[in-house]
Amino acid sequence: MEIFEPTRAAAELVQAQHPDALAAFLGGSAVTARRTPYSDLDVVVVLAGEQEPSRSSLRFGAWPAEVYVHSEASWWWFVRREIPQRSSPLLSMCADGVVIVDRDGTGARLQDSARELMVAGPPEVTAGELEDRRYALTDLLDDLAGCTHVGERLFITTEIARRLGEFVLLRTGAWLGGGKWLARRADEVRPGFSAELEAVTREALEGRTSGLVALVDEVLAPSGGRLWEGYRRSGYPGSAPPASHAGP
Repeated sequence: MEIFEPTRAAAELVQAQHPDALAAFLGGSAVTARRTPYSDLDVVVVLAGEQEPSRSSLRFGAWPAEVYVHSEASWWWFVRREIPQRSSPLLSMCADGVVIVDRDGTGARLQDSARELMVAGPPEVTAGELEDRRYALTDLLDDLAGCTHVGERLFITTEIARRLGEFVLLRTGAWLGGGKWLARRADEVRPGFSAELEAVTREALEGRTSGLVALVDEVLAPSGGRLWEGYRRSGYPGSAPPASHAGP
């Protein structure tokens, strides 16, 4: 098996483990120009009938692989669960990936649905959500201004960087992402942002925080800038209050 043939390797994996698959997709970095020797095979498999969804990590030949097994019903259940979170790895893998098995048209149909949903975008962010995010970043900037402990500065700074990347995406109505996908998606809506953020974050880790503070202020400005005084939230988080009880 050739290490530089991820599509072939993924197809062989599906044939070996799920020869009755109705559809299968190869997604993730392995099918992009950003593939590295450490990229794994992100494989989504769709089986017929009632299938309990599962995720497994394994090695297939020279390739590390993550295999996500679904029925069509569980595929839709996960997609509908992920969309409100504004981040759906399953949608992304199927929309942007390669169909490697399509026994009866299920693969093409699900990929068309995934692409339509990705283009439609995540739910619109509310004014209240943006206020929550502005408040959190403002509070972190205050923590950073008063920080004298190198370990605390590490976590404050990296938390600011993560939240700022997410704010860029939320403000523009883009899908969120984690890890490398946060950087890639932020760069899609603001080219060069991840490199810009990396440079000022590196400075902040060394105690020179002015660049990071200026970037946060620039990103927040179109949404009203920093928010702390006057911010208020009430009620229980989530959709319903906890059950009443007398003690813990």
